[in-house]
Amino acid sequence: MKAELLKILREAGEYISGQQLCEHFGVSRTAVWKVIHQLKEEGYEIEAVKNRGYHIRETPDVMTPEELKSRLQTRWMGQNCVHLDCIDSTNTYAKRLAEEGAPEGTLVVAEEQTGGKGRRGRIWTTSKGANIMMTLLLRPKVRPEHASRLTLLMAMAVSRGICKITGLQAGIKWPNDVVVQGKKVCGILTELSMEVDYINYVVIGTGINVNQESFPEELQSTACSLRQELGQKIVRAELTAAVLEELELLYDIFLKTEDLSLLYQSYNELCVNRGHEIRVLEPENEYTGTTDGINEKGELVVQKTDGSVVCVYAGEVSVRGLYGYL
Repeated sequence: MKAELLKILREAGEYISGQQLCEHFGVSRTAVWKVIHQLKEEGYEIEAVKNRGYHIRETPDVMTPEELKSRLQTRWMGQNCVHLDCIDSTNTYAKRLAEEGAPEGTLVVAEEQTGGKGRRGRIWTTSKGANIMMTLLLRPKVRPEHASRLTLLMAMAVSRGICKITGLQAGIKWPNDVVVQGKKVCGILTELSMEVDYINYVVIGTGINVNQESFPEELQSTACSLRQELGQKIVRAELTAAVLEELELLYDIFLKTEDLSLLYQSYNELCVNRGHEIRVLEPENEYTGTTDGINEKGELVVQKTDGSVVCVYAGEVSVRGLYGYL
């Protein structure tokens, strides 16, 4: 009831009477008032005027299940949501839920993360209440070797979500760093549990720098937040909902083919590596070239300086601009 009440108040745009709410939910005025009171205690500014009803004036920047559900337009993705105040890693927690039988689409969000994981075992921590730290549980019926393509889908969803909510032009540094104005605002880590020819589950961890106001000196040239670029605070739940809505659409398309044949051109429109000289760093091997983007398998197609063409699989490979991060 709380999530739906929030949605009704937000979409009404003006006062809605207590009687209307009672009739909608089939409950008493006292029951409605109790939920309104709970919302006020959680930081929502709701005005109650006699003979006019209730009007929501201000929403706190929270990531509770009720707040997220009141904004989500998805059919199933994110509808089952777990909210944590502090956790070591949302990926670790989501894997535990997966082992316990949590349904596909379960979303784990945290206000603070103390031991998040990045690529190659790096630790990723964030400020409490400033950013989006979330992990989505999926159970795709695809071959295990195709699961890595889900990371690229999430990168597309984040880029589109950022543009939709903020107007900022976000791009993708292959395979899964989302950047704004040449600086990283989002990292994605996908992990899976599998048998030889069967995926038990996939968890996609996504960290978006939303309202963080500063970064350590060593990161200032390569990382930024949306707030820094936009010049104003962003509602995290609104952005989260937009990302999940975009991802649900992309996921449905992906499942039809298990590859990116219907999506790679859209990905390439967002790929900031296109048309630039890049350096490919493979274990015990390094070379330079240029790229026009990915192919249907999600591989980066690179033309080396000697004229030969190679298709680079993400894995343990890093791609950098010839003279820096991009």
